[in-house]
Amino acid sequence: MTADFDPKPEKPPEPEPWECCGSGCDPCIFDRYWEALTNYEAALRSWEARQGSPAADPQDEL
Repeated sequence: MTADFDPKPEKPPEPEPWECCGSGCDPCIFDRYWEALTNYEAALRSWEARQGSPAADPQDEL
């Protein structure tokens, strides 16, 4: 592996509806997902800037 290796961030998998128990957990599995998605979008913007790629709206990938 070279020092130039800079893989594109991977979008976190969205939880299936059955994975939420519906009991109001804090944090809920969906809270964790939204946090991971926010982190992914930031990492993707940084990665695109390093690649010289135009910054696309992360919403386009949803």
